[in-house]
Amino acid sequence: MIGPPAFLVAGIDEAGRGPLAGPVVAAAVILDPAHPIDGLRDSKLLTAASRERLAAEIRDHALAWAVAFADVAEIDALNILEATLLAMRRAIESLSIVPGEAWIDGDRCPDKLACCARAIVKGDRDVAVISAASILAKTARDAMLDALDVVHPAYGFVHNKGYATADHLAALARVGPCVAHRKYFAHVAQASFAF
Repeated sequence: MIGPPAFLVAGIDEAGRGPLAGPVVAAAVILDPAHPIDGLRDSKLLTAASRERLAAEIRDHALAWAVAFADVAEIDALNILEATLLAMRRAIESLSIVPGEAWIDGDRCPDKLACCARAIVKGDRDVAVISAASILAKTARDAMLDALDVVHPAYGFVHNKGYATADHLAALARVGPCVAHRKYFAHVAQASFAF
């Protein structure tokens, strides 16, 4: 890894804490001040097409970026908060440049980082570099859920991305959970008792 000047900041965010299925995904991004990217904002405020366009621009122009995840087994073993922090730590560690500081969306920071870290509540909305991470995490996780939908089509993952929509809950009641489901999440645990 290259050690940069201390002023380089990595933005960190996650996608997928709330869903009933699939991994939790984190992204880390160090933007290039020489290549500003217009339109960065919280991924939840963007259309899918805008997210994909911005994700490509971020990957093309950022100084460094990385995406990492914690899988369903890790979520079940650790709990969703600890799995999220693990995914964030993995994303930061995967950067090709060690940042001077990591700015993390939310109110907690992973421990054992190679740089200083600062938690920023609503950072994905207010801080461009965290917005960039939000976009990469969301688009990466959406692609993973699209792939899961091919293997487990009964649940409609391509549409609900693992969230507890009415159709997803109906599928759980009808066919029970699959290996992609987080077995300790309440809706999944309740459905498991029926099978």
